[in-house]
Amino acid sequence: MIIDLLDKKVNTKGMLIGESWVDTPMQLPVFNPFSGNHVYSISCAEEEHVYKALESAEKGKIISKNLSPLDRSEIINKVVNLLKERKEEFTKVIVNEGVKTKREAGKEVDRCINTLTLCGEEAKRVIGETVPFAAFEGGSSKKGHYVYDPIGIITAITPFNDPLNLVAHKLGPAIAAGNAVILKPSDFTPISGIKLGELFLEAGLPYHILNIITGPIDNFGDILVTDSRIDMVSFTGGSKSGEVIAKAAGVKKIGMELGSSSPVIVMNDVDVEAVAKNCIGGMVWAAGQNCVGVKRMYVHDTIYDSFKEKIINLSKAVKLGNPEDDSTDMGPIINQEAISEIERSIENLVKGGYKVLCGGKRVGNGIEPTIIEGDFDNKLNGKEEIFGPVATISRVNSLEEGIIASNDSPYGLHAGIFTNNIEHAFKASNELQCGGVMINDSSDYRIDMMPFGGVKKSGIGREGVRSAIREMSSTKIICFNLK
Repeated sequence: MIIDLLDKKVNTKGMLIGESWVDTPMQLPVFNPFSGNHVYSISCAEEEHVYKALESAEKGKIISKNLSPLDRSEIINKVVNLLKERKEEFTKVIVNEGVKTKREAGKEVDRCINTLTLCGEEAKRVIGETVPFAAFEGGSSKKGHYVYDPIGIITAITPFNDPLNLVAHKLGPAIAAGNAVILKPSDFTPISGIKLGELFLEAGLPYHILNIITGPIDNFGDILVTDSRIDMVSFTGGSKSGEVIAKAAGVKKIGMELGSSSPVIVMNDVDVEAVAKNCIGGMVWAAGQNCVGVKRMYVHDTIYDSFKEKIINLSKAVKLGNPEDDSTDMGPIINQEAISEIERSIENLVKGGYKVLCGGKRVGNGIEPTIIEGDFDNKLNGKEEIFGPVATISRVNSLEEGIIASNDSPYGLHAGIFTNNIEHAFKASNELQCGGVMINDSSDYRIDMMPFGGVKKSGIGREGVRSAIREMSSTKIICFNLK
């Protein structure tokens, strides 16, 4: 739905293009997912706006490359200080436009502060290495090294589920590496990213390095992916959208963090109650709208019944409600269409032989935490990402069965295993087909410095501050012939 005129009853946000914030007559409403209220309006870009942003970014990549590493670091550190001062303000914005409770939103702001702190540090460490030419025949007169050059102009496309920190994971490394970036935030949760952009300007980031385009992509097509001036597309979102982008991008660098159906293996030598609590936490964070959230649990036969009872009781105890209330454990689903998609996925599993043990019903603008039981070798196992508080539970007789079931999926982002057997831990970490294996933690664990990404349909490349800076750089070899 697009509003034909500027609605002055709500806060409106324009696009950052060049040195100006640009409003458009056509506005896209942003709704609070819990209340359904119209809380913000954003501008709707047309092709002309995108082309102007690209022209600006061409200037910006030169300006950014010429900033010293110290300059980049100091700008990012100023953003960190501003964000610390305005934590409460940003927390409220995340709650107002997104799917997180106040507690979860506050933690996201803390993570964003940490992410950008790391970016400020790493900006001073974008360094190369000496190459030992003289160690090879014909190289005795040569000395040289390689450096990391900025890649140029980066399109950053971000999702709704982490509307602040995932923007930081793209803007921070891009700027630390000396690039220009065009941000396209989610239409559902654009305000957090826009406000972070405002902080970068307030911190002294020169104009043209950052441009922000908002509104439905139907209005301007795939320019931000296909234009030859774009040197890299960094995308976080669904696997289907990622495949479309990959096909359209042509010969340019692509970084993608896509979908998943993250498994957890629970062996019979663990504290059942503690592990069940950990798994529930990983399942309901952000109401399950989390790419590394717990989606599949493979539990050893000898503790299966005990674990199942505890996970059902914990699931039923999760309090849904107003995300602004401190007592609320889990917030809403992003919109009604997403709830319907979750319901269809549950129905498909039931038709395929699974059984709903608890949950599965709509509650206001959310859905109850849902545990679904089925055989580990069911043909539907791990084939679909359910972006909500839904997880399957299956009985396995051995670690080998758990690993086979975990790998039986087109996805491979994160996996977890709970065990006190070091041999089991090493075997799982070696054989699980994914980008990250969490030992004695759920698949949901992540810190912002570690390399983050997946295999198979879960992505291309790695994020995490240092890894992202490398992805957003081009390696240049420099060789001196001193003869």
